[in-house]
Amino acid sequence: MDIAQMTDFRITPGFSNAERTLAAELYWEAFGNKLALGLGPESKAKAFLARVANPDFALCARDDDGALLGIAGFKTSEGALIGGGFADLSAIYGTFGAAWRGLLLSLLERDLQGGSLLMDGIFTTQAARGKGVGTALLRAIKQDAMARGCSEVRLDVIDTNPRARALYEREGFVAGKVQRLGPLKYLFGFSSATEMRATLQPHSR
Repeated sequence: MDIAQMTDFRITPGFSNAERTLAAELYWEAFGNKLALGLGPESKAKAFLARVANPDFALCARDDDGALLGIAGFKTSEGALIGGGFADLSAIYGTFGAAWRGLLLSLLERDLQGGSLLMDGIFTTQAARGKGVGTALLRAIKQDAMARGCSEVRLDVIDTNPRARALYEREGFVAGKVQRLGPLKYLFGFSSATEMRATLQPHSR
């Protein structure tokens, strides 16, 4: 069942196993710069992402033919769009590679908070950019969060992604605490991440 219907595309829950590779490619295209050290090289990163991507924690934008245009992922106590554990890392990188990558990636983990739905990435195909797909996905996430009984949506935006921050601000997200990486900025390619929250109202879009 569609969660939301729009003129040129629709928002639906999840994606198929056949779309895992595409989902991994789009995720890497959007966040590869931040994750390059922890998940690289690219071929292994995409294999890992395709392995762990969980469609139960994703809303997808599709065109009239059903082709994937974009994905918004989220995280709850039950799981996340991109999760996985040591066994998944080991399957792609080997035991030693999994050990140090797991430690490094743990630095980017964000804690869940009661009553808050945590965003786990939003990304679109190049062809879909500038056409309102990201905005529609963000609004659908809010609707889904309300359906789950959450009072807010929370996300982090890094300082090197001002376009994303502008979108979030237009959609009612308010900036909060800033986490500065210090010397770790040389590992991840960004200097700080700002926590943003959107309070959900009964009739918010």
